[in-house]
Formats: sequence, C-alpha cells, structure tokens
Amino acid sequence: MNHPENPSPEGQSMDWIARWQRVARRIRVPLGFLTAALYIFELWRRAPRPAAVAWSLALVLPGLWLRGYAAGYVKKNRELTQTGPYAHTRNPLYLGSMLMAAGFAVALRSWPVALVLAVGFLMIYVPVIASEERFLRATFPDFDAYCKRVPRLIPRLTAARPPAGAGREPGAGEESASGSFAPALYLRHREYNALIGAALLYLCLLLLRPALNALVHGPR
Repeated sequence: MNHPENPSPEGQSMDWIARWQRVARRIRVPLGFLTAALYIFELWRRAPRPAAVAWSLALVLPGLWLRGYAAGYVKKNRELTQTGPYAHTRNPLYLGSMLMAAGFAVALRSWPVALVLAVGFLMIYVPVIASEERFLRATFPDFDAYCKRVPRLIPRLTAARPPAGAGREPGAGEESASGSFAPALYLRHREYNALIGAALLYLCLLLLRPALNALVHGPR
C-alpha cells in the first residue's frame, strides 16, 4: 500500500489532470471572448484577401465534414465507437474543430489569432481528452486494445478493423451494434450548429469589416 504522503504515479497523474480540468473550465469562456475580440480587431485592422479566404476552405470544409461524419457514428457513454472516422482517429470531432480553427486563422492571415487558438486548444482539449480516455478505459474493457490500433489524433490512412462485437455495451440493442452513419445521431448531437457557425464566420469575413469602417468613420 502506498503511503498517503507518497502517492502512486497513477494517482499523481489523476491529480494533475483534475487540476488542469479545473483551470480549463475557468478559462474556457474568457478565452472564447478573447479570441472573438482578437478576431474582430484583426479583421478591422486589415481586410482579408480573397485568396486567403479561398484557401481557408481547404481546411474548414474538411473539418466540417469530419465533425458531421463523426457525429453520425458516436453513441456517447453507450458504446465504444470504432467504425467510420473512429477507425482512423480516436478523436475525429476534436480534429475537425482544429481544422476549422486553423482554416479561419488562415483566412485572416493572423499569427496572433493562430497563437491564441493553438494555446486555447492545448489548454482545453488536452485535459478533456485525458478525462474522456480515463472514463472510456474504466467503462469499456476493450479500450486499451482500441488505443493500440487507432492513434489519438493524427489519423491513420487505413481503417482499423475492430474485433467482432467490439465496443458494444452488454445487452445493447441493434442501434448500438450498427456500424454505419446514422442521420438521426447527427441531428441528435446538433452538429448542424457547426455548419451554421462556420457560415456566420464567413459572413463576418465578408461583411463585418465594411460595417465596422462605416461605424467608426461614418458614411462617405
């Protein structure tokens, strides 16, 4: 038995994750406001170039597709999803969000926005992923085997083939056993909000700067 004053490495790791999660919860909203304010400032400071906005679509559209594709597979807390995009990466939703954020940073050609987004993802998603992995490892006996087949974030090129019946909760029904995209899951997870948000951001890229200039300098 470990002495209370000499905790095990596993216990120290859990304490570290818990502390980081508390910090992430506290800074999530302020960091979101900071990012939005910085984005508006950078947009007002210099107009986005059409070529940069077009190039951003090469990241934003795959990010949107990946998030929507993953949302149609994942059954949170009921099944260890190992099919679809989850056969390539364990965190396709987060990877999709990162692609989208990188795309909008490219659209502005702004290093400050890119830096704030990178720090934000590290501060928030790292503890979230660690917490989720701890839950999945405790809930699904085959999670460790899944981790050996599928990388945490950077996707493998070929789909990993899960063992027959892998990931199913004992006594689960046919919905849980299915390994194909389900539009009902996409709607249940409200993943269309990401599409709406991306469309609004592109509208801001096109229209917000002229509106800010009119507000500051008045009509000409």
